[in-house]
Amino acid sequence: MRVRGPLGRADRGSGSVNGIHWGGFISMVLFYLAVFWVGFHFPRKRDSGSTEDLILAGRRMPLWVAIFTMTATWVCGGYINGTAENIFKNGITWGAQAGLCYSISLILGGLFFAGVMRGHGFTTLLDPFERRFGKAMAGILFFPALAGEIFWSGAILMALGSTFGTILNLDLAVSIILSSGIVIGYTVAGGLWAVAYTDVVQLALIFIGLLAAIPFAVGHVGGWAGLAERYHAMGGTFTSILPPVRDIAHSRGWTVPQVWNWWDWSLLLMLGGIPWNVYFQRVLATPNARVARNFSVCAGFLCAIAAVPPLVIGVIGSVFPWRTLGLGIDYPAMVLPYVLRYLTPYWVGVLGLGAVAAAVMSSVDSSFLSASSMFTWNWYRGILNPGSSERSLRVVLRVSTVAVGVIATVIALEVRSVQALWYLCSDFVYVILFPQLVAALFWRSANRAGSIAGLAVSFILRFGGGDPILRIPQLIPYPWRDAASGPLFPFKTLAMICGLAAIYAVSKATARLCPPRPLDPGGPARAG
Repeated sequence: MRVRGPLGRADRGSGSVNGIHWGGFISMVLFYLAVFWVGFHFPRKRDSGSTEDLILAGRRMPLWVAIFTMTATWVCGGYINGTAENIFKNGITWGAQAGLCYSISLILGGLFFAGVMRGHGFTTLLDPFERRFGKAMAGILFFPALAGEIFWSGAILMALGSTFGTILNLDLAVSIILSSGIVIGYTVAGGLWAVAYTDVVQLALIFIGLLAAIPFAVGHVGGWAGLAERYHAMGGTFTSILPPVRDIAHSRGWTVPQVWNWWDWSLLLMLGGIPWNVYFQRVLATPNARVARNFSVCAGFLCAIAAVPPLVIGVIGSVFPWRTLGLGIDYPAMVLPYVLRYLTPYWVGVLGLGAVAAAVMSSVDSSFLSASSMFTWNWYRGILNPGSSERSLRVVLRVSTVAVGVIATVIALEVRSVQALWYLCSDFVYVILFPQLVAALFWRSANRAGSIAGLAVSFILRFGGGDPILRIPQLIPYPWRDAASGPLFPFKTLAMICGLAAIYAVSKATARLCPPRPLDPGGPARAG
């Protein structure tokens, strides 16, 4: 099978003028217009004019739509590009980690959290915090939730921009701004119904586009047998899904601190994938608790299946000899775009680009709406203007959606690593929000003093370990420090557990001074 070079026959045949591949560009414009029409037209038939319709689709979302929209939301550009990037950098053990763990997070969320949240009839993730710990504490916890949504949006917009730039020779900034603008448009117009309907279309394209590219790309590395042989010879123990559990010292490429670090990140992704408003927005949009549980578990299994195509593409990109084409992958985030452009026919690459675009749009719209919903419902309605009207809530929701979209777009224009931002967004919610959510939902003794103490402990222990992405120096001397990666000690999990313990201990100690509030208005202080 012939490999297409940077100036190969397929590039000339694609209609490249002034460096831009206009055939593929026009195809993507048509796709964007089709998605915009679906997102703008269909929700108008269901919109009753209430804020609840915009935020929660009137709590009437059917099971099959909920499964599709949740899967499409989780299978984002960061999920696809980040998986391929991490496999290229670190092997299958690290590359398959995020897709597998995020899938498990949906299953765990469905089994333990979805039914409880839907049973109480909440509107956003912040509602249980508001009822247990008060409006002020919920307002504070809004910021790590917001940061997670914005970092996530920036990561997946960057993934789309890099793919556009490689396949269509389109400027990265133009790609990101165009995509963000389309998403903001139909999300502002139709709310969650628009997001859900477009997700159904986008999820189908994700599977079709990536699966179509794999047979062509595999042919360039000796078929499936050749791919497995080359990768195993190159990767050693990093070709297994799990790190070694026995005789670690004699396992090639692994040390005891690295194994602990792997499990630290895995727990972060599994448990940190739960306390997201973008997830609970779908949970709370379902008709009842039973549907909420079922759709979450089903979506978890679909997400695991969706991780397979980018995993294979990442393996192909890591074993293919790019220097034979006079190319080098300067940024690992470019591995998936390179495979689509140079190892598949042009139009198959464009179809793969459509898959990435669909994945990004299906997640970015959800994240924009999620962040603006929390601001509108818990900050504007709850704190700034408690007597706000339906009309003002809808206006604020739409304005804040635009604002969140602009901020995420700016972040996307400034980052280089999809995988780094993808992990960082779960970091915030795992360390800070997960202990708060567990306490609010399941501990009847949890109170505001405990919440404040838990937040302080989690924050200090987490950011005391430093963060290279945010350029925060390490202040706490955790052991097992690596010059490139920082401390390998599982301090994120330590921070989460200590935060959870602080909430419990301080709540018990201050029960008389700060009585716990009920989770249900007018009811006893219980978990329901």
